[in-house]
Amino acid sequence: MAEFARHYFFIRIWAAPATLALMVFKGWFIGMQNTVAPMVCDIVVNVVNMAASYLLAVHTPLGLLGVAHGTVIAQYVGLVTAFVFLGFKYGHLIRENFSKIRIFNGLGRGFKLSGNLFIRSLGFMAIYVGFTALASKYGDEQLAVSAIMMKLFMLFSYFVDGFAYAGEALTGRFIGADDKRQLHRAVKILFRWSVGIGLLFTVVYAAAGEWSVRLMTDDAAVIAAARPFLPWLIAMPLVSCLAFMWDGIYIGATAGTAVRNCMLWAALGFILGYLACYRFWGVQAIYVGYFVHLLVRTAYLSAKWMKGKIVERWRG
Repeated sequence: MAEFARHYFFIRIWAAPATLALMVFKGWFIGMQNTVAPMVCDIVVNVVNMAASYLLAVHTPLGLLGVAHGTVIAQYVGLVTAFVFLGFKYGHLIRENFSKIRIFNGLGRGFKLSGNLFIRSLGFMAIYVGFTALASKYGDEQLAVSAIMMKLFMLFSYFVDGFAYAGEALTGRFIGADDKRQLHRAVKILFRWSVGIGLLFTVVYAAAGEWSVRLMTDDAAVIAAARPFLPWLIAMPLVSCLAFMWDGIYIGATAGTAVRNCMLWAALGFILGYLACYRFWGVQAIYVGYFVHLLVRTAYLSAKWMKGKIVERWRG
C-alpha cells in the first residue's frame, strides 16, 4: 500500500502547476466579474477527470494508477480551457494594455494579503481537522455522524459561497472606483440574499434533516446516533450565512488583516467552546465549539463593517 501511494503521489504531483495556475485564473476571472469562466473550467476538469480516469484505469494496464494520470490530464485540459477564455474574451485588453503592465507593482501588497489569507486558512484547518479529531475520541459511530453532519454543513456553504464570490467581485470593483454608495447598496443586496438562502435551508433541514442523513448512510445505528444533532443542522444556515457573506466582502476589499484576525479569534472560540462544555455535554461540545466559531466570525466582521472604515483603513 505504501509503495502504491508513493507511485500515485509522484504521478499526481505533476498536476500541481496546472492546479495552482487554475486557482490564479479563477481568482482573476471572478475579479473581472466573470463567474461563467470559472464554472466552465470546473465542469471541464471534472468531466475530463471522470472520463480519463475511467478509461485509463479500466481499459489500460495502468490500473488504479490510471486515476492519477486522469487527474493530471484533467487539470491541464482545464488550464487550456482557462487560456482559451482569456484569449477570446480578454485578448484585446491584454494587447492594448500590455505595455502598461508592471509585474512587480503591488507585489509586496499581494504577498501581505496572501500571507494573511494563508494564516486564515490555517485557522480553518485547525477548526475542521479539530472537529473530526475530537469526534474520533467518542468512537467510530460518532466519527461517522460528525462526517455526515460536516458534509451537510458544507452543502449549505456551497450555495451561499456564490454570494461570497459575488461580494468579492463587487466589493473590489466599487472600492476600486471609490463608489461608496454602490458598495453599500451591494452589501445590502448580498445581505438579503444570504439571509434568504439561510432561511430556505433552515426550512429544508427542518423538514428533511433525517432524510438528508439517510442519503449518506443506510446504517441504522448511525442514523439513530445522528438524530440528537439535527437541531444543530437546522440552526446552522442562519447562524453561518453572514459569516460566509462577510468573508467574500472583506477579501474583495483586500482586508487581509481583518479576515486573519477574525479566523484566529474564531479558532480560539472553537477551542474554548469545546473545553467549556465537554465535561457536561460530551460529544455535543464539539458542535458548541463549532457554532461559537461561526458566531465569532459573524459578530467580529459585522462589528468591523459597522464602524464604516472598510475602504479608508483596509484598502491595500
